[in-house]
Amino acid sequence: MKRKLLTMTAGLLLTAALAGCAPTAQTGAQASYIDSEQAKAAALKAANVDAANATFSKVELERDDGMTYYEIEFTDTEGRRSSYEIDAMTGAVIEYKQSQGNAAAPAGGAQQGTQSGTAAAGIGEDEAKRIALEDAGVQEADTAYMNVRLDYDDGVQVYDVEFYVAGTYTEYDYEISAADGAILSMDFDAEGYTPQQSGSTAKTEAEIRSIALAKVPGATEKDIRLSLDRDDGRLSYEGKIIYQGMEYEFEIDAYSGAIREWEAESVFD
Repeated sequence: MKRKLLTMTAGLLLTAALAGCAPTAQTGAQASYIDSEQAKAAALKAANVDAANATFSKVELERDDGMTYYEIEFTDTEGRRSSYEIDAMTGAVIEYKQSQGNAAAPAGGAQQGTQSGTAAAGIGEDEAKRIALEDAGVQEADTAYMNVRLDYDDGVQVYDVEFYVAGTYTEYDYEISAADGAILSMDFDAEGYTPQQSGSTAKTEAEIRSIALAKVPGATEKDIRLSLDRDDGRLSYEGKIIYQGMEYEFEIDAYSGAIREWEAESVFD
């Protein structure tokens, strides 16, 4: 009896070991992700930088608040450092930051008591605003909000330029040298701001249904369930599609229609 038990135990251990060596099946959601090269290409295209002129320091697949994205960082031949977040499902730019690594610092001696909104020496508010809008490719008439403020960063006099474009639900933040107009840093965020401007409207439930169902060929209205929710101040639709033995759970931005989260698994798991 003891020998029989030992034999059975050894067999079970061998089976477990072989199972552990088997490759992990890729889920339906992972299979639909773009790969790292596609994510890098999307970041380079957005930055208007040739691959031959970029040195990558980070390319990683990340997941935060139910969203999967690529975090990509690189430096171009001009010393400009760029950091991009690329949606792993769609390849869209979610957020990016750029900074001039070799931007010239303004001359010393400026006092922090300046109240006029004009730098002690260098450019003024209007020029800082023009530089930021030109870099973003945005017309001032298209902005729903604009703020230009003279500030100090580590003793350096800078202009903080912030503006919001309601048509694309996009918020921009620039830091511009008050001495020579160099862009020291910038931030673009298409998702972190909830549109509250007059005239901005959410997509209809029917439009959201169409976006979700397009991801599951063959699925129809009877296979989908939707509910409107507010998460961190942002309106979104959460839903589920059950079709041909698969269950798809998703979150879609109510304003842009961007898929913020998509998961798929067998209903038998």
